[in-house]
Formats: sequence, C-alpha cells, structure tokens
Amino acid sequence: MITAGIDMGSRTVKVVFLEELNVAGAPQLKWGVKGKHIMFPDELDMDVAAEKAFADGMLAAGITRDQVSYVVSTGAGRKQVKFATGDVTEVSAGARGAVFMCPTAQTVVDVGAEEGRGVKANAEGKVVDFAGNEKCAAGAGAFAESMARALQMNLKEFGEASLRSERTIPMNAQCTVFAESEVVSLIHSATPKEDIAKSVLDAVASRVCAMVRRVGIEGDVILIGGMVNNPGFVKSLKTSLGIAHINLPDMPEYISALGAALIAADSKT
Repeated sequence: MITAGIDMGSRTVKVVFLEELNVAGAPQLKWGVKGKHIMFPDELDMDVAAEKAFADGMLAAGITRDQVSYVVSTGAGRKQVKFATGDVTEVSAGARGAVFMCPTAQTVVDVGAEEGRGVKANAEGKVVDFAGNEKCAAGAGAFAESMARALQMNLKEFGEASLRSERTIPMNAQCTVFAESEVVSLIHSATPKEDIAKSVLDAVASRVCAMVRRVGIEGDVILIGGMVNNPGFVKSLKTSLGIAHINLPDMPEYISALGAALIAADSKT
C-alpha cells in the first residue's frame, strides 16, 4: 500500500509518498519513504500547484495515481488540495512526522519560513499542547532571511558567519521592519557582520524558546523545518533552551508532509 502527504506551505509544496514494508518478524506495520518532491509554486494557483507537485512527485517515485490509496494534505493551503481524501493541521502533521523520525522526542520545535512553534507530543506523535507565532515572522525563517539580505548575504553565509562570533548583542525590535532598522544602525556603527548575524539568530531563537517553554520541555527535543539547515540558528537555539543536544532529522523540510502521509497510513490500517 502507498499513501501520500502533501504540505502546502506559503513558499513551497512538499510531497512525500510512503510504502508499506514487509519486515520479517516485525510486530507492527513498517513504512518507508517511496519518494519525495519539493516545488516552488511561484505564480501558480494553489490548486494547480498541488496537482503539478503531486504529478511530478509520482513521476520521480515511479508510481501512478491508482497506486496511491490515500492522500492527506496539510499546511496553509491544505484546503486547496482538491484530490486529497483528508486534511490535518500543520501542528498535527509536524508532530506525527517528528516522532516517527525520533521516537524518543516529546518536544517538537518547528521553525519554517513564515511560522515558528513549540509542540508537546506523546509517544504516538499526537499533539498534547502547542504554542505558535502566527501573527509575526520574527520567530521564523523569513526574519533571518530578511536580515541576511540587509547584510548582502545568503542564508547559508549568514548562518556560517554567526558561528564565528563570540559576542552577544541584544536585539530589542519585535518585528522585521524595526529589526532591519537595528541592523542598519549596527552596520553604520561598523559592527562586524558575524556579530550582527549572531544577534539576529539569537533573537529568533529567543522568541522560539519562549513558545517552547510555554508548552514545557519534556523528553528529547527535535527541530524540524527549514531552519534545521542553519547551523548558527541551531547553536543559538541550544543556548536559549539551555540544552546540550537537539535532534536534527533527515529531510527536515519534508517532516510535515511525512506526518500527513503517516496519518493517511494510520487511517488505512
């Protein structure tokens, strides 16, 4: 059996296909990733983008639509996926996918382009509690991306630069517009770029940490979403949370799509 999860994010569409594995002596059903695909929809309508991403993903995975028994959508545009047989929130999908990747995790930190959130999950990957920052991008990847542009750096360079800094410079602005003004002031005062980069990532981590602490830190901590790929942010988040280790899963951008596919699989078993 093959199931699919499709994550309709604000900037990207991610698709994950799962297949049931025949594992000898396994007491439970085992699932493996049959294929995954990411697409930048650009100017496409969300429903058209969903169809294209799904079709391209099936082609890459070498499967046909009649082989996919159930499709669950998630993300901001989940209601636009007309061919989905069900939909779930990003919080539910993220928690399910995160615990699948790290079964000991109970604290899920999800930081994507537009949103950040802290989630407490149980051993089955179901949400116990969560807190997010839907009203402001200051606790999400877009904030760091905007500040990187102000420094004329890409996000990879920005994250790597922050690792070379040992200074702590407080950033007081609570939104991207005012924070950019602070960055400009730091630039004019000849503050090194690596110190500014660390200051920005420390600020994002601090806001994310506040969300996580609202739900409580229990069990292992796992970080999902695009900011997993930013080593400077990971370091800042460890410091802010006061922990020595954060689990960083493979294919972090696909975790919500993976979770949706797992929820699809749950509904078929």
